[in-house]
Amino acid sequence: MNSRTNRGRSAGPRNSHAQPRGGGGGRRRAQPVRGARRRRIPLRYLLPLLLLVALMAMLMLRGYTHSEILADHRVRPPAGTGKVPEKVLEGGPVIDTRGGHEDTLSVPRHRLVLTFDDGPDPEWTPKVLDVLKKHHAHGVFFVTGTMASRYPDLVERMVDEGHEVGLHTFNHPDLSYQSPDRIDWELSQNQLALAGAAGIRTSLFRPPYSSFSDAMDNKSWPVTKYIGSRGYLTVVNNTDSEDWKRPGVAEIIRRATPKNGNGAIVLMHDSGGDRSQTVAALDTFLPGLQDKGYRFTNLTEALDAPSAHAPVTGLDLWKGKAWVFLVGASEKITGVLVVALAIIGSLVMLRFGMMLLLSAVHARKVRKRGFRWGPDLTEPVSVLVPAYNEAKCIEATVRSLMTSDHPIEIIVIDDGSSDGTALIVEGLRLPNVRVVRQQNAGKPAALNRGIANARYDLIVMMDGDTVFEQSTVRELVQPFGDPRVGAVAGNAKVGNRDSLIGAWQHIEYVMGFNLDRRMYDMLGCMPTIPGAVGAFRRSALERVGGMSDDTLAEDTDITMAMHRDGWRVVYAEKARAWTEAPETVQQLWSQRYRWSYGTMQAIWKHRRSVIESGPSGRFGRVGMPLVSLFMVLAPLLAPLIDVFLLYGLVFGPTQKTIVAWLGVLAVQAVCAAYAFRLDRERMTHLISLPLQQILYRQLMYVVLLQSWITALTGGRLRWQKLRRTGVLGTPPSIPQQRTGSPDRRPVA
Repeated sequence: MNSRTNRGRSAGPRNSHAQPRGGGGGRRRAQPVRGARRRRIPLRYLLPLLLLVALMAMLMLRGYTHSEILADHRVRPPAGTGKVPEKVLEGGPVIDTRGGHEDTLSVPRHRLVLTFDDGPDPEWTPKVLDVLKKHHAHGVFFVTGTMASRYPDLVERMVDEGHEVGLHTFNHPDLSYQSPDRIDWELSQNQLALAGAAGIRTSLFRPPYSSFSDAMDNKSWPVTKYIGSRGYLTVVNNTDSEDWKRPGVAEIIRRATPKNGNGAIVLMHDSGGDRSQTVAALDTFLPGLQDKGYRFTNLTEALDAPSAHAPVTGLDLWKGKAWVFLVGASEKITGVLVVALAIIGSLVMLRFGMMLLLSAVHARKVRKRGFRWGPDLTEPVSVLVPAYNEAKCIEATVRSLMTSDHPIEIIVIDDGSSDGTALIVEGLRLPNVRVVRQQNAGKPAALNRGIANARYDLIVMMDGDTVFEQSTVRELVQPFGDPRVGAVAGNAKVGNRDSLIGAWQHIEYVMGFNLDRRMYDMLGCMPTIPGAVGAFRRSALERVGGMSDDTLAEDTDITMAMHRDGWRVVYAEKARAWTEAPETVQQLWSQRYRWSYGTMQAIWKHRRSVIESGPSGRFGRVGMPLVSLFMVLAPLLAPLIDVFLLYGLVFGPTQKTIVAWLGVLAVQAVCAAYAFRLDRERMTHLISLPLQQILYRQLMYVVLLQSWITALTGGRLRWQKLRRTGVLGTPPSIPQQRTGSPDRRPVA
């Protein structure tokens, strides 16, 4: 989580009102509007929305071709046979109802037509084809559209090697339950898959769940007649190997062998489970019956009829190819995303574990009785307050500093404010408070100006919309008792947490500071010193060149520079600062957009640390991967959780999906509760955690995606000023931990 507080000072002149273009200072007369201008959806919302819709479409396409969507697994029990013609019940396994006829056909003696249902299967179909090719035999493969769409190369191989292909519907439903429109859909979609895979269409059809001709009943017979009216031969069988039962190789051969030299249509399967026995049986069955004079041919060849295949050309061919391409793309993309989500999910869970473990170690370390960073520091400190148009907040900020129990000087750097910010501070006439004015140049320049005017070697930086507790400055500078420490991150907290957006940010801040920062502190790779509450050694700042305006995340930039220069950056949990978080979605988006883009800039700026040696290399090979993965890459995949959740609730295993989501939420709740406990916060705000995980994550996804687009297109983003309400007066009270000795750090 990104736990920086609000930053933002424009790098150029600002005006809250739009200025008229062109010459003349007079007011323009409003021009008549001929038609109302349509409101367009901003690109930052439209593009992420389109990506999510495309992802959902691919996921649904994948679900459709995996028989998870629109699949009907009902199987009708046997019915009466009174409406079925006697000659059909007693006839051959090929039923021809085309053109209103009701004929049946049988395979001549010593001819065997091997038929394989439910494929093609990526594992077993190639092995079946290999055995058939080895023994110079042909057969008929009744393929489902779902499998043909996913494995078009196998259908193409069937046709190229001289086998016939028939339809077995698209989703394998019992057609006696289906309407004529659904039957037509099953047939046309199956033909579409064949066209895309092999450039053909076929006139052969086998109904799912069919067997012998004498099994035709009053429910299946109307379907057979309808299929015939569509130009198809219905092919059942008269010899069933029952290989799907896996009875053993010898039993499969026995059941597949016709008696007395009769011809037969033999039912086998090349998909639907383990077909190793089928493959082994074929390798014995084929040469054995060939030696007895049997020929294994295609159906139309056995019936001395024209080929069942017809070439597909023109638009129909391109439709088929487009369909196969889209199915293949959905398979690959969703497959990659599932793997990526699994990897990221595992890493996130590992990170949660590390956060809990290292946070506990950090808390135990700094809260241990007698723990000290070094000698107590009592020397005065310079507090820098860069301010741009902070008239609503600046008085509360300065007055909170005046209650500090540590000696300080306060320098307010007015960065070209137009609302009288500097006049308000000067009007307070407070001791040890100076105002430094400058032309609007941005926050880094304001901070550097403050550093140049600071009298002391320890420098505290805060925002103009933040208030400190009485003990904040003292707690913030104590770690400098360790000469290795170059910078200290304080504990920024959300003051306006009563709204839903405020409560969500409150959760984010508490988890971000109390778990993330503790973990990063223990790993020695703190990524960001928050602009609202941070402290630096002047010598450390001078060694790295001061605050840089190379990025929009000057706090992340300076923190990374500190690490690379060999300084320790630590976290002071008791140095609390209260800041006003954005109160609208638009303001929150603007803030997080700037943070995300600035973080990307900082990572890119310090990218060479990954290959360097010494302190820079240690940070580059530990801190940079963690920041890149969990602040930049992982949040980009966060919406996948919700997309897969939605899909699972509607089409997938609903119960397992709910359990999995609740499990992830439980882990996050445990981490949040532990963070709240460490910070002695009330748990009531965690009520909004589930909603935060659903809605807030989408906003962060939009922000991060837009930041990626800005970075990849070379766009530039300027500082943006958030509207302040001035709701923070004095710091909210924090329950203090009772110890054996009196706490001398009162809270205002």
